[in-house]
Amino acid sequence: MSTPGSAASASSTPRHVVVAGAGMVGLSTAWFLQERGIQVTVVDRTGVAAGSSWGNAGWISPALTLPLAEPAVLKYGLKAMLSPTSPVYVPLTADPKLLRFLVGFARHCTPAKWRSAMAVFTELNRDALGTYDALSDGGSAGHAVREPLRDADPFLAGFASVEDRKTLVDELAHVVASGGSVDYDLLSADEIRSLEPTLGDGVRAGVRMLGQRYVNPPAYVASLAESVVARGGVLQSGFDVVDVVDLGARGVEVVARDGERVHADAVVLATGTWLGELARSFGVKRVVQAGRGYSFTVVPEHMPKNPIYFPVQRVACTPLGDRLRVAGTMEFRAPDAPLEPRRIEAIVASARPMFTGVDWDARQEEWVGSRPCTTDGLPLVGATRSPRVHVAGGHGMWGIALGPLTGRMVADGLTGRALPSYAPRLDPLR
Repeated sequence: MSTPGSAASASSTPRHVVVAGAGMVGLSTAWFLQERGIQVTVVDRTGVAAGSSWGNAGWISPALTLPLAEPAVLKYGLKAMLSPTSPVYVPLTADPKLLRFLVGFARHCTPAKWRSAMAVFTELNRDALGTYDALSDGGSAGHAVREPLRDADPFLAGFASVEDRKTLVDELAHVVASGGSVDYDLLSADEIRSLEPTLGDGVRAGVRMLGQRYVNPPAYVASLAESVVARGGVLQSGFDVVDVVDLGARGVEVVARDGERVHADAVVLATGTWLGELARSFGVKRVVQAGRGYSFTVVPEHMPKNPIYFPVQRVACTPLGDRLRVAGTMEFRAPDAPLEPRRIEAIVASARPMFTGVDWDARQEEWVGSRPCTTDGLPLVGATRSPRVHVAGGHGMWGIALGPLTGRMVADGLTGRALPSYAPRLDPLR
């Protein structure tokens, strides 16, 4: 079942589109626009993968790609969320935008609303891997993305107790009840450590999941950028978009902070956490809040073969060649605030008992990045009030997993092709 694209008919297909944002979502959009025969210019204030696309865990994991607004979040309690060591941290603030987001977010942390959003995620997850396959194949325009999409076989989740494991098992049951497919086994402490010897005595129960995948995020996004450029796209760094001028039938002008302007037939706003400010004048009223994540890398004595997740601690670990990326936390605060060392220390404290053979004091590449979160946990994908201005964002933690699918949807919408039946649930004007 499909829904007609709202942006354009075949007769009004744009010839040139500016994509604002050179992360996974923006570059995927540019790639699929090129598949539709459209010239693209990608602009970014810093460069390729400079935001949340760089330091995240890089998972394409249908079993765990779920709405962020879940009932379990509220179980932390307000007191816990105010602690800088909590997996979910909300600093005391008088910021009205943040307070409005938190109120809206809390309203969506109910079982009924989570199930409603999960029904959408089930369909998103079902379509996501196919768009990755298109990038790997090179499509009609050639120049495939060379960085591989890796199988995580198996993908392991570790727990300090069998009781702790119940939360994830219940969550996976909800995924299945929503129409998703999850192939998993329950593991004892000995079984999970036999599969991954780097796990320590703190891991006393486990879950093995099959059918999950992952990428090296900075390497993959860099390879995607190379593909876009090889296909004839223009990539311009140092272009900090501050305004979009809708010229009606004459297209749009995208304006940089230094006054530089780029004219095009249409623009796609894929600027992550900064999406809301640019899209608001075009009718997008949804709050896009920075949900900041932290990561760093270490070199274990025995490198894990595949990703490892500690759901209770909300710590995600991904092998990136010669180093292990350790990522975690959700911190709701201003996107440009400096890195908070206590958040890194909290991740270390959570991960330390779960591993063996890791020198946690030798960590490198400490990073904080702002993931664009919406109150209902659903992305914003499609046309705004202007058919010349589209948005692609609000994915929360799942910009890597859903970026290529989002890019294809935006490209289809701009060229009048049919959209999937769930597209109205992602409407930026909802």
